[in-house]
Amino acid sequence: MTPKTIIFIGPQGSGKGTQIAKLYEVIAATDPSRRIVDIQTGRRFRALAAKRETFADKKIADTLDSGELQPDFITHLLWGQAMLDQLDSKSHLLIDGFPRNAHQARVLDNAFNFFERDKVIVINLDTPEDVVRERMSSRARSDDTPESIETRLRIYREETLPLLEYYKTRDNTTVHDIDGTMDIDGVHNAICEALNLA
Repeated sequence: MTPKTIIFIGPQGSGKGTQIAKLYEVIAATDPSRRIVDIQTGRRFRALAAKRETFADKKIADTLDSGELQPDFITHLLWGQAMLDQLDSKSHLLIDGFPRNAHQARVLDNAFNFFERDKVIVINLDTPEDVVRERMSSRARSDDTPESIETRLRIYREETLPLLEYYKTRDNTTVHDIDGTMDIDGVHNAICEALNLA
C-alpha cells in the first residue's frame, strides 16, 4: 500500500473520530509495517481544556464552550508539532479537525509540500444538520450546549463546507462523498470501499 494522506471533513457529530479509529485498524492490519499518524485537533484541544492550568488552557476551554473556532495559530501549532514529531514521507496520515477554513487549508498545503505528500484523499461525511444536531445533543459532552452546537453548525456551513469545492479542484486530490446518515458500520464499509480497502 502506498502512503495515504486522508482528511476527514464533516460537521461535528458526523462521526469523524469514530470512523478514523475504525479506518486506523483496517490500515494497520492491511499495511502493518508502516506507521499511521492520527491527528485529531478536537481531541487535543479538549485535553488542554481539561487541564485548565495555564492562561491558554482556560482560554481554549472557554472557546470550546462557546462553539467558536480556536485561533488559527494554536490550531497550526498543535497539528504542526504533531507532524514534526511523528510524520515522514512514508507514513499514513489521518486528519480530523483541520482545516476548518481557507487559511488553514493553505497552511496545510504548505505542510504537505514539506513532507512530500502530493496525493490527498478527502472523506466528506455528508450529514444533514438535523442529524448531527440530534447526535451532539445526545452525546453528553459538557461543551455541547444548544448555543455552542448552533455556533459550530454555522461556522461549518460558512467556513468549512466551502473547502470541499477547494479540494475538488485541487491537483492530485480525490474527494469521496459518504452518506453520514448510515449507521457506524455502514459508513465504515462505504469508506473502505471508496479507498479500495473493502
